[in-house]
Amino acid sequence: MDKIYDVIIIGAGTSGLTARREVEKKTDNYLVVHDGPTGTTCARVGCMPSKVLIQVANDFKRRHEFSKMGIEGQESLHVDGKKVMSHVRSLRDRFVRGVHSGMESWESTHLLKGRAEFKDPQTIIVNEKEYKAKEFILSLGSRPFIVGDWNTYKSHIMTSDHIFEMETLPKSILVVGLGVIGIELGQALSRLGVEVYGATLNKSIGGLQNPELQDYTADYFESEFEISFEGASPLKTLDNGNLEVQFKDKTIEVEKVLMAVGRRPNIDLIGIDKLGFESANTKPDFDKNTFRLTKHPHIMLPGDVNADRPILHEAADEGFIVGTNALTKDPKCFSRRTSLGVTFTDPNIGFVGKRYSELEKDEFLTGSVSYEGQGRAIVKLKEKGGLRVYVSKKDFKILGAELIAPDGEHLIHLLAWAISLKLTVFEALKMPFYHPVIEEGLRTALRDAANQLDHKEMELLRCDDAPIR
Repeated sequence: MDKIYDVIIIGAGTSGLTARREVEKKTDNYLVVHDGPTGTTCARVGCMPSKVLIQVANDFKRRHEFSKMGIEGQESLHVDGKKVMSHVRSLRDRFVRGVHSGMESWESTHLLKGRAEFKDPQTIIVNEKEYKAKEFILSLGSRPFIVGDWNTYKSHIMTSDHIFEMETLPKSILVVGLGVIGIELGQALSRLGVEVYGATLNKSIGGLQNPELQDYTADYFESEFEISFEGASPLKTLDNGNLEVQFKDKTIEVEKVLMAVGRRPNIDLIGIDKLGFESANTKPDFDKNTFRLTKHPHIMLPGDVNADRPILHEAADEGFIVGTNALTKDPKCFSRRTSLGVTFTDPNIGFVGKRYSELEKDEFLTGSVSYEGQGRAIVKLKEKGGLRVYVSKKDFKILGAELIAPDGEHLIHLLAWAISLKLTVFEALKMPFYHPVIEEGLRTALRDAANQLDHKEMELLRCDDAPIR
Protein backbone atom coordinates (compact mmCIF):
# COMPACT_ATOMS: atom_id res chain seq x y z
CA MET A 1 0.00 0.00 0.00
CA ASP A 2 1.32 3.47 -0.93
CA LYS A 3 2.38 5.69 1.96
CA ILE A 4 -0.16 8.30 3.00
CA TYR A 5 1.22 11.36 4.76
CA ASP A 6 -0.78 12.97 7.52
CA VAL A 7 -0.05 16.42 6.06
CA ILE A 8 1.66 17.68 2.94
CA ILE A 9 2.62 21.35 2.97
CA ILE A 10 3.23 22.83 -0.48
CA GLY A 11 5.41 25.91 -0.23
CA ALA A 12 8.17 26.76 2.25
CA GLY A 13 7.41 30.45 2.54
CA THR A 14 6.34 32.29 5.67
CA SER A 15 2.93 30.63 6.06
CA GLY A 16 4.27 27.20 5.11
CA LEU A 17 7.19 27.31 7.53
CA THR A 18 4.95 28.52 10.35
CA ALA A 19 2.42 25.80 9.60
CA ARG A 20 5.17 23.16 9.55
CA ARG A 21 6.32 24.18 13.02
CA GLU A 22 2.84 23.51 14.40
CA VAL A 23 2.29 20.31 12.39
CA GLU A 24 5.57 18.90 13.69
CA LYS A 25 4.15 19.06 17.23
CA LYS A 26 1.49 16.52 16.23
CA THR A 27 3.11 14.19 13.73
CA ASP A 28 6.41 13.28 12.11
CA ASN A 29 4.53 11.91 9.12
CA TYR A 30 4.52 15.10 7.06
CA LEU A 31 6.19 16.41 3.92
CA VAL A 32 7.09 19.91 2.74
CA VAL A 33 7.25 20.37 -1.04
CA HIS A 34 8.89 23.49 -2.44
CA ASP A 35 9.61 24.62 -5.99
CA GLY A 36 12.33 27.20 -6.59
CA PRO A 37 14.68 28.97 -4.17
CA THR A 38 13.92 28.84 -0.47
CA GLY A 39 14.30 31.72 1.98
CA THR A 40 10.80 33.30 1.82
CA THR A 41 9.59 36.08 -0.43
CA CYS A 42 10.12 38.64 2.34
CA ALA A 43 13.79 37.85 2.93
CA ARG A 44 14.75 37.22 -0.72
CA VAL A 45 12.86 39.72 -2.84
CA GLY A 46 10.48 41.66 -0.61
CA CYS A 47 10.43 43.35 2.77
CA MET A 48 14.08 43.06 3.71
CA PRO A 49 16.19 43.89 0.61
CA SER A 50 13.84 46.76 -0.21
CA LYS A 51 14.39 48.23 3.26
CA VAL A 52 18.15 48.04 2.78
CA LEU A 53 17.91 50.01 -0.48
CA ILE A 54 15.55 52.50 1.17
CA GLN A 55 17.93 53.01 4.10
CA VAL A 56 20.83 53.76 1.75
CA ALA A 57 18.67 56.17 -0.26
CA ASN A 58 17.41 58.05 2.79
CA ASP A 59 20.90 58.32 4.26
CA PHE A 60 22.16 59.82 1.00
CA LYS A 61 19.18 62.18 0.74
CA ARG A 62 19.94 63.43 4.25
CA ARG A 63 23.05 65.19 2.90
CA HIS A 64 20.85 68.07 1.74
CA GLU A 65 20.19 68.95 5.39
CA PHE A 66 23.83 68.89 6.53
CA SER A 67 24.66 72.49 5.69
CA LYS A 68 21.62 73.74 7.65
CA MET A 69 23.05 72.01 10.71
CA GLY A 70 26.59 73.27 10.21
CA ILE A 71 27.97 70.07 8.67
CA GLU A 72 29.95 70.97 5.56
CA GLY A 73 31.42 68.95 2.72
CA GLN A 74 28.29 67.14 1.56
CA GLU A 75 28.97 68.16 -2.06
CA SER A 76 31.76 65.56 -2.21
CA LEU A 77 29.38 62.68 -1.50
CA HIS A 78 28.33 60.48 -4.42
CA VAL A 79 26.63 57.15 -5.09
CA ASP A 80 28.54 54.10 -6.32
CA GLY A 81 25.69 52.07 -7.81
CA LYS A 82 27.61 48.80 -7.88
CA LYS A 83 28.52 49.07 -4.20
CA VAL A 84 24.94 50.00 -3.30
CA MET A 85 23.51 46.91 -4.99
CA SER A 86 26.28 44.72 -3.59
CA HIS A 87 25.41 45.96 -0.11
CA VAL A 88 21.71 45.26 -0.68
CA ARG A 89 22.44 41.69 -1.79
CA SER A 90 24.89 41.14 1.06
CA LEU A 91 22.30 41.93 3.72
CA ARG A 92 19.62 40.14 1.70
CA ASP A 93 21.75 36.99 1.76
CA ARG A 94 22.19 37.36 5.50
CA PHE A 95 18.42 37.42 6.01
CA VAL A 96 18.00 34.40 3.75
CA ARG A 97 20.67 32.51 5.70
CA GLY A 98 18.66 33.19 8.83
CA VAL A 99 15.65 31.47 7.26
CA HIS A 100 17.76 28.56 6.07
CA SER A 101 19.29 28.04 9.49
CA GLY A 102 15.79 27.43 10.85
CA MET A 103 15.29 24.64 8.30
CA GLU A 104 18.44 22.65 9.05
CA SER A 105 16.85 20.35 11.63
CA TRP A 106 14.24 18.95 9.24
CA GLU A 107 15.00 19.68 5.58
CA SER A 108 17.04 16.50 4.98
CA THR A 109 14.15 14.31 6.15
CA HIS A 110 11.00 16.25 5.31
CA LEU A 111 11.76 18.65 2.41
CA LEU A 112 11.14 17.63 -1.19
CA LYS A 113 12.29 20.00 -3.95
CA GLY A 114 10.11 20.09 -7.04
CA ARG A 115 6.93 21.37 -8.66
CA ALA A 116 3.72 19.91 -7.18
CA GLU A 117 0.50 19.46 -9.13
CA PHE A 118 -2.71 17.78 -8.09
CA LYS A 119 -3.67 14.53 -9.80
CA ASP A 120 -6.84 14.32 -7.70
CA PRO A 121 -7.97 15.85 -4.39
CA GLN A 122 -5.91 13.35 -2.36
CA THR A 123 -2.85 13.05 -4.61
CA ILE A 124 -0.12 15.32 -5.94
CA ILE A 125 2.60 14.59 -8.46
CA VAL A 126 6.14 15.85 -7.81
CA ASN A 127 9.04 14.96 -10.10
CA GLU A 128 6.80 12.37 -11.81
CA LYS A 129 6.09 10.57 -8.52
CA GLU A 130 2.77 10.45 -6.65
CA TYR A 131 2.33 11.54 -3.04
CA LYS A 132 -0.86 11.18 -1.03
CA ALA A 133 -1.99 12.92 2.16
CA LYS A 134 -4.93 13.17 4.51
CA GLU A 135 -4.61 16.97 4.51
CA PHE A 136 -2.88 19.52 2.32
CA ILE A 137 -1.69 23.01 3.23
CA LEU A 138 -1.22 25.11 0.10
CA SER A 139 1.24 27.84 1.10
CA LEU A 140 1.87 28.75 -2.50
CA GLY A 141 2.48 32.48 -2.12
CA SER A 142 2.17 34.94 -5.00
CA ARG A 143 4.16 36.41 -7.86
CA PRO A 144 4.40 39.80 -9.60
CA PHE A 145 2.93 40.07 -13.06
CA ILE A 146 3.18 42.21 -16.20
CA VAL A 147 0.09 43.83 -17.71
CA GLY A 148 -1.12 44.62 -21.21
CA ASP A 149 1.20 45.90 -23.92
CA TRP A 150 4.16 45.86 -21.56
CA ASN A 151 4.47 42.11 -22.18
CA THR A 152 5.89 42.96 -25.63
CA TYR A 153 8.87 44.68 -24.00
CA LYS A 154 9.89 42.16 -21.35
CA SER A 155 13.61 42.77 -21.94
CA HIS A 156 13.15 46.23 -20.42
CA ILE A 157 10.92 45.18 -17.56
CA MET A 158 11.82 44.24 -14.01
CA THR A 159 9.63 43.25 -11.11
CA SER A 160 10.43 43.12 -7.41
CA ASP A 161 11.64 39.55 -8.08
CA HIS A 162 14.44 40.91 -10.29
CA ILE A 163 15.34 44.42 -9.22
CA PHE A 164 17.75 43.46 -6.43
CA GLU A 165 19.82 41.43 -8.88
CA MET A 166 20.84 44.56 -10.81
CA GLU A 167 24.61 44.90 -10.83
CA THR A 168 24.30 48.68 -10.68
CA LEU A 169 21.62 51.36 -10.71
CA PRO A 170 19.96 52.28 -14.01
CA LYS A 171 20.20 55.83 -15.30
CA SER A 172 16.43 56.10 -15.76
CA ILE A 173 13.37 54.06 -14.86
CA LEU A 174 9.60 54.18 -15.18
CA VAL A 175 7.71 52.76 -12.20
CA VAL A 176 4.31 51.41 -13.26
CA GLY A 177 2.06 51.21 -10.21
CA LEU A 178 2.52 53.34 -7.09
CA GLY A 179 1.24 50.98 -4.43
CA VAL A 180 3.49 49.89 -1.59
CA ILE A 181 6.26 48.35 -3.71
CA GLY A 182 6.22 50.94 -6.48
CA ILE A 183 6.31 54.05 -4.32
CA GLU A 184 8.94 52.63 -1.93
CA LEU A 185 11.35 51.65 -4.69
CA GLY A 186 10.53 54.66 -6.87
CA GLN A 187 11.39 57.12 -4.11
CA ALA A 188 14.53 55.20 -3.13
CA LEU A 189 15.87 55.08 -6.69
CA SER A 190 15.09 58.76 -7.21
CA ARG A 191 17.00 59.69 -4.06
CA LEU A 192 19.98 57.68 -5.31
CA GLY A 193 20.15 59.77 -8.47
CA VAL A 194 18.13 57.65 -10.89
CA GLU A 195 15.80 59.63 -13.18
CA VAL A 196 12.45 58.25 -12.07
CA TYR A 197 9.01 58.55 -13.63
CA GLY A 198 5.93 57.17 -11.87
CA ALA A 199 2.70 56.02 -13.52
CA THR A 200 -0.55 55.14 -11.79
CA LEU A 201 -4.28 55.43 -12.43
CA ASN A 202 -5.41 57.11 -9.21
CA LYS A 203 -4.13 59.04 -6.19
CA SER A 204 -4.18 56.06 -3.84
CA ILE A 205 -0.40 56.15 -3.42
CA GLY A 206 0.77 53.52 -0.97
CA GLY A 207 -2.84 52.41 -0.54
CA LEU A 208 -4.10 55.58 1.17
CA GLN A 209 -7.88 56.07 0.97
CA ASN A 210 -8.48 59.30 2.89
CA PRO A 211 -9.11 61.93 0.17
CA GLU A 212 -7.23 64.72 1.98
CA LEU A 213 -4.20 62.52 2.55
CA GLN A 214 -4.35 61.23 -1.02
CA ASP A 215 -4.09 64.77 -2.39
CA TYR A 216 -1.36 65.72 0.08
CA THR A 217 0.67 62.58 -0.68
CA ALA A 218 0.33 62.97 -4.44
CA ASP A 219 1.61 66.57 -4.23
CA TYR A 220 4.49 65.52 -1.98
CA PHE A 221 5.76 62.76 -4.23
CA GLU A 222 5.34 64.87 -7.35
CA SER A 223 7.98 67.12 -5.76
CA GLU A 224 10.41 64.16 -5.74
CA PHE A 225 9.79 62.74 -9.23
CA GLU A 226 7.36 63.24 -12.10
CA ILE A 227 4.10 61.29 -11.87
CA SER A 228 1.36 60.57 -14.41
CA PHE A 229 -2.03 59.80 -12.90
CA GLU A 230 -3.29 58.68 -16.31
CA GLY A 231 -0.91 55.75 -16.61
CA ALA A 232 1.71 55.31 -19.34
CA SER A 233 2.06 53.25 -22.53
CA PRO A 234 5.09 51.65 -24.22
CA LEU A 235 5.78 52.82 -27.76
CA LYS A 236 8.98 51.27 -29.16
CA THR A 237 12.53 50.21 -28.49
CA LEU A 238 15.00 52.89 -29.52
CA ASP A 239 18.32 52.38 -31.31
CA ASN A 240 20.22 53.07 -28.07
CA GLY A 241 18.37 50.21 -26.38
CA ASN A 242 16.12 52.40 -24.25
CA LEU A 243 12.33 52.21 -24.32
CA GLU A 244 10.20 55.07 -25.60
CA VAL A 245 7.05 55.60 -23.54
CA GLN A 246 3.96 57.76 -23.87
CA PHE A 247 3.87 59.65 -20.57
CA LYS A 248 1.17 62.27 -20.02
CA ASP A 249 1.25 64.59 -23.06
CA LYS A 250 4.83 63.78 -24.05
CA THR A 251 7.18 60.92 -24.84
CA ILE A 252 10.04 59.90 -22.57
CA GLU A 253 12.77 57.32 -22.87
CA VAL A 254 13.84 55.07 -20.02
CA GLU A 255 16.44 52.40 -19.53
CA LYS A 256 14.22 50.16 -17.40
CA VAL A 257 10.60 49.72 -16.32
CA LEU A 258 9.68 48.50 -12.84
CA MET A 259 6.33 46.74 -13.06
CA ALA A 260 4.68 47.09 -9.64
CA VAL A 261 0.96 46.69 -10.32
CA GLY A 262 0.42 44.00 -7.71
CA ARG A 263 0.97 40.31 -7.13
CA ARG A 264 -0.98 37.31 -8.39
CA PRO A 265 -1.76 34.34 -6.11
CA ASN A 266 -0.01 31.17 -7.26
CA ILE A 267 -3.15 29.05 -6.97
CA ASP A 268 -3.20 28.61 -10.76
CA LEU A 269 0.14 26.76 -10.69
CA ILE A 270 -1.07 23.76 -8.70
CA GLY A 271 -3.47 22.15 -11.16
CA ILE A 272 -6.66 23.17 -9.40
CA ASP A 273 -8.71 22.00 -12.37
CA LYS A 274 -8.03 18.52 -10.95
CA LEU A 275 -9.93 19.64 -7.85
CA GLY A 276 -13.08 20.29 -9.85
CA PHE A 277 -12.69 24.02 -10.41
CA GLU A 278 -13.62 25.40 -13.78
CA SER A 279 -10.32 27.04 -14.65
CA ALA A 280 -6.87 27.85 -13.30
CA ASN A 281 -8.02 31.46 -12.80
CA THR A 282 -10.76 30.42 -10.39
CA LYS A 283 -10.48 31.90 -6.91
CA PRO A 284 -11.63 29.03 -4.66
CA ASP A 285 -14.01 29.78 -1.81
CA PHE A 286 -12.54 29.18 1.63
CA ASP A 287 -13.52 29.63 5.26
CA LYS A 288 -11.75 32.76 6.55
CA ASN A 289 -11.57 31.31 10.06
CA THR A 290 -9.98 27.95 9.20
CA PHE A 291 -8.73 28.64 5.63
CA ARG A 292 -10.18 25.31 4.53
CA LEU A 293 -11.56 25.14 0.99
CA THR A 294 -15.35 24.99 0.93
CA LYS A 295 -15.26 22.33 -1.79
CA HIS A 296 -12.41 20.29 -0.25
CA PRO A 297 -12.16 20.91 3.52
CA HIS A 298 -9.00 18.77 3.80
CA ILE A 299 -7.16 21.41 1.77
CA MET A 300 -6.13 24.67 3.48
CA LEU A 301 -5.08 27.92 1.88
CA PRO A 302 -3.01 30.24 4.15
CA GLY A 303 -0.88 33.24 3.27
CA ASP A 304 -0.61 35.33 0.13
CA VAL A 305 -2.17 32.62 -2.03
CA ASN A 306 -5.64 33.36 -0.65
CA ALA A 307 -5.23 37.09 -1.49
CA ASP A 308 -7.10 38.13 1.66
CA ARG A 309 -4.34 39.80 3.71
CA PRO A 310 -1.19 39.43 1.60
CA ILE A 311 1.45 40.60 4.06
CA LEU A 312 4.08 38.74 6.07
CA HIS A 313 2.73 38.95 9.62
CA GLU A 314 -0.72 37.91 8.39
CA ALA A 315 0.78 34.97 6.49
CA ALA A 316 2.57 33.87 9.67
CA ASP A 317 -0.69 34.06 11.65
CA GLU A 318 -2.56 32.11 8.99
CA GLY A 319 0.19 29.50 8.91
CA PHE A 320 -0.15 29.13 12.67
CA ILE A 321 -3.93 28.74 12.39
CA VAL A 322 -3.84 26.01 9.74
CA GLY A 323 -0.92 24.24 11.41
CA THR A 324 -2.72 24.25 14.75
CA ASN A 325 -5.96 23.02 13.20
CA ALA A 326 -4.38 20.35 11.01
CA LEU A 327 -5.48 16.80 11.88
CA THR A 328 -8.08 18.04 14.39
CA LYS A 329 -11.74 17.08 14.41
CA ASP A 330 -12.76 20.26 16.22
CA PRO A 331 -10.73 23.15 14.76
CA LYS A 332 -10.19 26.19 16.94
CA CYS A 333 -11.49 29.56 15.80
CA PHE A 334 -8.91 32.32 16.22
CA SER A 335 -9.52 36.05 16.35
CA ARG A 336 -7.48 37.96 13.80
CA ARG A 337 -5.18 40.75 14.90
CA THR A 338 -6.03 44.33 14.03
CA SER A 339 -5.20 44.92 10.38
CA LEU A 340 -2.29 47.30 9.77
CA GLY A 341 0.12 48.17 7.01
CA VAL A 342 3.19 50.35 6.62
CA THR A 343 4.79 51.69 3.45
CA PHE A 344 8.42 52.56 4.18
CA THR A 345 8.60 55.75 2.20
CA ASP A 346 9.92 58.93 3.78
CA PRO A 347 7.62 60.00 5.40
CA ASN A 348 6.07 56.62 6.17
CA ILE A 349 2.61 55.87 4.80
CA GLY A 350 0.36 53.69 6.94
CA PHE A 351 -3.10 52.48 7.82
CA VAL A 352 -4.60 50.60 10.75
CA GLY A 353 -8.02 49.21 11.62
CA LYS A 354 -10.96 50.20 9.46
CA ARG A 355 -10.15 51.98 6.22
CA TYR A 356 -11.86 55.16 5.08
CA SER A 357 -13.91 53.24 2.47
CA GLU A 358 -15.14 50.77 5.08
CA LEU A 359 -16.76 53.37 7.30
CA GLU A 360 -20.30 54.71 7.02
CA LYS A 361 -20.33 58.49 6.69
CA ASP A 362 -22.53 59.08 9.74
CA GLU A 363 -20.71 56.46 11.83
CA PHE A 364 -17.50 58.34 12.59
CA LEU A 365 -15.68 61.62 12.88
CA THR A 366 -12.08 62.38 12.04
CA GLY A 367 -9.34 63.70 14.29
CA SER A 368 -6.60 65.44 12.31
CA VAL A 369 -3.08 66.72 12.74
CA SER A 370 -0.46 68.15 10.40
CA TYR A 371 3.20 67.34 10.91
CA GLU A 372 4.17 70.64 9.34
CA GLY A 373 5.15 72.65 12.41
CA GLN A 374 5.08 69.73 14.87
CA GLY A 375 7.89 70.04 17.43
CA ARG A 376 9.84 66.82 17.00
CA ALA A 377 9.37 66.95 13.22
CA ILE A 378 10.96 70.42 13.23
CA VAL A 379 13.96 69.11 15.18
CA LYS A 380 14.39 66.22 12.73
CA LEU A 381 13.97 68.55 9.73
CA LYS A 382 11.12 66.31 8.62
CA GLU A 383 8.13 68.66 8.67
CA LYS A 384 5.94 66.74 6.25
CA GLY A 385 2.80 64.70 6.66
CA GLY A 386 -0.53 64.35 8.35
CA LEU A 387 -2.57 61.90 10.40
CA ARG A 388 -6.29 61.13 10.32
CA VAL A 389 -7.82 59.13 13.18
CA TYR A 390 -11.35 57.73 12.80
CA VAL A 391 -13.46 57.68 15.99
CA SER A 392 -16.94 56.24 16.54
CA LYS A 393 -19.60 58.85 17.25
CA LYS A 394 -21.59 56.23 19.16
CA ASP A 395 -19.16 54.72 21.67
CA PHE A 396 -16.08 56.96 21.12
CA LYS A 397 -13.83 53.98 20.25
CA ILE A 398 -10.93 54.41 17.86
CA LEU A 399 -11.92 52.63 14.66
CA GLY A 400 -8.94 53.17 12.40
CA ALA A 401 -6.42 55.64 11.04
CA GLU A 402 -4.39 56.59 7.98
CA LEU A 403 -1.24 58.65 7.83
CA ILE A 404 1.75 59.94 6.01
CA ALA A 405 4.13 60.95 8.76
CA PRO A 406 7.74 60.87 9.97
CA ASP A 407 8.29 57.66 11.97
CA GLY A 408 4.72 56.68 11.09
CA GLU A 409 5.60 53.01 11.52
CA HIS A 410 5.62 53.57 15.29
CA LEU A 411 2.39 55.58 15.32
CA ILE A 412 0.64 52.78 13.43
CA HIS A 413 1.67 50.27 16.10
CA LEU A 414 0.42 52.45 18.96
CA LEU A 415 -2.89 52.85 17.18
CA ALA A 416 -3.09 49.11 16.43
CA TRP A 417 -2.68 48.34 20.14
CA ALA A 418 -5.28 50.97 21.09
CA ILE A 419 -7.78 49.54 18.60
CA SER A 420 -7.02 45.97 19.68
CA LEU A 421 -7.72 46.95 23.29
CA LYS A 422 -10.93 48.67 22.14
CA LEU A 423 -9.86 51.97 23.71
CA THR A 424 -12.03 55.02 23.40
CA VAL A 425 -10.43 58.27 22.29
CA PHE A 426 -10.67 59.46 25.90
CA GLU A 427 -8.92 56.36 27.26
CA ALA A 428 -6.14 56.75 24.69
CA LEU A 429 -5.66 60.37 25.80
CA LYS A 430 -5.13 59.15 29.35
CA MET A 431 -2.01 57.30 28.19
CA PRO A 432 1.37 59.02 28.76
CA PHE A 433 2.96 61.08 25.99
CA TYR A 434 6.57 62.19 26.32
CA HIS A 435 7.93 65.50 25.03
CA PRO A 436 9.26 66.15 22.46
CA VAL A 437 8.27 63.11 20.38
CA ILE A 438 6.48 62.40 17.11
CA GLU A 439 3.75 60.69 19.17
CA GLU A 440 2.62 64.09 20.44
CA GLY A 441 1.11 64.57 17.00
CA LEU A 442 -1.07 61.53 17.66
CA ARG A 443 -2.27 63.16 20.88
CA THR A 444 -3.16 66.29 18.94
CA ALA A 445 -5.25 64.26 16.50
CA LEU A 446 -6.97 62.42 19.36
CA ARG A 447 -7.74 65.74 21.07
CA ASP A 448 -9.16 67.07 17.81
CA ALA A 449 -11.51 64.07 17.66
CA ALA A 450 -12.46 64.35 21.35
CA ASN A 451 -13.28 68.05 20.98
CA GLN A 452 -15.82 67.21 18.27
CA LEU A 453 -17.78 64.93 20.61
CA ASP A 454 -20.53 66.11 22.95
CA HIS A 455 -19.13 63.83 25.65
CA LYS A 456 -16.14 65.21 27.61
CA GLU A 457 -13.63 63.60 29.95
CA MET A 458 -10.47 64.69 31.77
CA GLU A 459 -7.20 63.46 30.29
CA LEU A 460 -5.85 62.48 33.72
CA LEU A 461 -7.31 59.69 35.81
CA ARG A 462 -8.43 60.81 39.24
CA CYS A 463 -7.29 58.76 42.21
CA ASP A 464 -10.66 57.07 42.65
CA ASP A 465 -11.20 56.36 38.93
CA ALA A 466 -11.12 52.75 37.76
CA PRO A 467 -7.90 51.93 35.89
CA ILE A 468 -8.09 51.53 32.12
CA ARG A 469 -8.53 47.78 31.63
